[in-house]
This record gives sequence, C-alpha cells and structure tokens, in this order.
Amino acid sequence: MIGKHKFLLILFSAILFLPPLTVRGQLNWEGQTGAFVTPFAYTSASEKNKFGKPQIAFHYLNAGGIVGNHYQASVTVGAAKRIEFGYTRNFSAIGGNASFSPLFSKGFNIFHGKVNLVPENANKTKWVPAISAGFVARTNVTRVGAVLAMPTKSTNNGDVYVVATKTITQIKDLPILLNFGVKATNASIMGVAGNAPEWKARMFAAAAVVVKGPKSSLIFGAEAAQQPKYIKGLPGATVPTTLTYFVRVVPKTEFPINFDFGVAQIAGKIAPGVDLKARHQFAMGITYQFK
Repeated sequence: MIGKHKFLLILFSAILFLPPLTVRGQLNWEGQTGAFVTPFAYTSASEKNKFGKPQIAFHYLNAGGIVGNHYQASVTVGAAKRIEFGYTRNFSAIGGNASFSPLFSKGFNIFHGKVNLVPENANKTKWVPAISAGFVARTNVTRVGAVLAMPTKSTNNGDVYVVATKTITQIKDLPILLNFGVKATNASIMGVAGNAPEWKARMFAAAAVVVKGPKSSLIFGAEAAQQPKYIKGLPGATVPTTLTYFVRVVPKTEFPINFDFGVAQIAGKIAPGVDLKARHQFAMGITYQFK
C-alpha cells in the first residue's frame, strides 16, 4: 500500500501538468475564497446573472502524532459576481496516541456560503474594501466532547461572519492585501476539536504581499483566527489563537492553478498533562479553477 508521503509526492507531480489565479482566487481550508484558514470578502469567479465554473481544492495538514493527519477535499461555485457556495469533506488519519488520538479521528461535512454586500472600490473609489457576509455549517462532527459523551453522539456546529478585504495597489510592483473579520461560532478550532460550550464572537485577520517573478508570483502571508477558549466536554482545557504563515505560488501558465505551503500553530499544552504537540505543523493546499 502506498505511503501517505509518497502519495503526496505523486499528487504534486501529477497536478503540475494539469490545465493563474490571483491572491483572491485560492480556496482555504474549508473551501471558501480566502487565505489558509480565514475567508476573504471576495467570491469565486462568476459573471453577472450566471453561475461560474467550479473550483476544486485539496488541503493537507500534518497535525502531529496526537491530532493526526487531516485532509480536506472541496468544491466551490460562484454566482452573479457576488455569491459563492460550496462543500468540503474532512478526512482524517488517526494519530498514534491511544489516549487522545481517537478524539480527533472522525471525518465530517462542511457547507459554506458567502454573499458580497459591498464591492471593492465601490462608487469609483480607491479605498472602499470589499465587504461580505457568510456562514459555515459543519455536520456529523464526532470529535472530543462528542466522543467522550456516553453514549458517543455526533454534533453540529457553525460560524456566521462579516469580513472586509482590501487589495492595495498604490505601491508600485508590491500589491498588499489586508483582511479583517468577526465571526460568531460554537466550533472549536473549526470543528477539528469539536464544539465549544457556547456561541462566542471571535475576530480573524490576514495580511499578504505579492512578489512578482519571471515564472510565477509569490504571495507571502500570515493570518490569525481567534478560537473560543474552551472545548465542550473537556473541562479545564483551553484553546489558543490559531496562527498560520503561508506562501502562495501562482505559476504563470495557461493552467488556472495555485499552490499554498504553510506552517500552522494550532494547539500545544491545552490542560495540565495534556499536550497536543500541534504548534508548528506543515500544511499545504492546491486549488484548480475550471475554465
């Protein structure tokens, strides 16, 4: 049976020969147009009064020997130049810790939608950001508290958010993207750790710069996503802010494809004697836009 690392190498080699997206075109971890884990106010490409061609994405996170490996397969479609919606399936490969790894081993469903309320540079201005509202709904989540419950029972959780995004182009040859949003959520680490005890308002932000090269553009970015502090069903555990640092590669070819490579800081010592050892984890993503 093929090993997971060899599988990823073959996947990379093959996808390089498939049939350029911009910084705004990449799908994030949950299938939204965005950075690595946070959504942008932009939406998947489409024309007025029409549906766009679908985008597909694959993401991988090596979350360590306890939380395990996580894989996300996504499809997203834009509509009417202002709407996007899609579906992502989470798959997991269980870690090697007999006590804690089973708490993070089950896959789940992710549905999302977004509508652009204010287009970027509305009314012929140069300073107005794009502003959008959206949601994420996760179903059949059997993680942490749901596993510890007697009997084990799957749960649902979600986010509702507003986000503003602006690409600054006034600096010659160095576009800068800024992103800020607020969400209400009852998910812990976007469902990876199951549910939070209650709905909380959390902030998220991202920033990136675009460096243009002869054969590709490189987008260097960082983002932060506050998480609800506590995990439902695991008293005493606390969750830190999720941080990611990424490089997005946009090849200058006829094929509309992007690559993301990043480091994610997820969770370490969440409680006395409980260290998830997921603080400097490799992540990658690939997005392809059908023509």
